[in-house]
Amino acid sequence: MATDVVRSGGPAGPPSPGFSGRVVGFYHGVIAEMKRVTWPDFPQVWSATIAIIVFVLVLALVISLLDYVLQFVLVQTLPGLFAK
Repeated sequence: MATDVVRSGGPAGPPSPGFSGRVVGFYHGVIAEMKRVTWPDFPQVWSATIAIIVFVLVLALVISLLDYVLQFVLVQTLPGLFAK
């Protein structure tokens, strides 16, 4: 079975950069990517913040209602069905 991988001694391309070279390359890539980011303005951030707060409050209300209903059913009503 022949493989295309050069094991040793052949021209396998440029040597891979060391750890510091990879870190510097990563840093330059992050800087280039951050320049392409479209940052939201203050009204967009404020609108998203209000929407998230309202969503969390509604979700907390739904979970609380489910908790009270299930507590009533499982703790109050269900044991009464099996009592003699």
